[in-house]
Amino acid sequence: MRKVINSTYVSLDGVIENPQNWTSAYFQEEAAAYAHDLLFSSGALLMGRRTYDGFAEAWPAMEESTGDFGVRMNTLPHYVVSDSLEKGTWGDTTVIRRDDTAAAVAALKEQDGQDILQYGFGDVSRTLVRHGLLDELRLWIHPVFAGTGEPVGMLGAQDFTATFELADQKVFETGVIIATYRAVKR
Repeated sequence: MRKVINSTYVSLDGVIENPQNWTSAYFQEEAAAYAHDLLFSSGALLMGRRTYDGFAEAWPAMEESTGDFGVRMNTLPHYVVSDSLEKGTWGDTTVIRRDDTAAAVAALKEQDGQDILQYGFGDVSRTLVRHGLLDELRLWIHPVFAGTGEPVGMLGAQDFTATFELADQKVFETGVIIATYRAVKR
């Protein structure tokens, strides 16, 4: 069975939105190697609509500057959860309707292949947690207070609770900590 692995950048003050504004100083060789290994151990990308729109706009133009990483981002199957998107515009995209998220992801997990990677933590991630479908949460904790963020751009959300256990951690020379958590099944 395939796993769903969520990889999210987070600041010390819980901000997850616009990581390009506060993470670049910390993305050195160790982080690049880790991100590369994570992406290449995955066989599909799962996203919410906001992440999909940002990635679909940025990644097609980044292959030249990012090499095989960019090629992999653009050529993996993409699954986007959206009620407003009719058809994907970025490579091999399948649209999943919000009401079908749990059943569709459960079916994806049953398929043969590499793990399913999800970037960013939002409504789709919370749905996966509620249905016991998120296998790992990898938080890239950056030693910075971003000082911005609306509730939608924060890691936590009102009326959402979940319990996790620490499964692994990596500490980079830059001070970034990747804490890997697994949901506690109750």
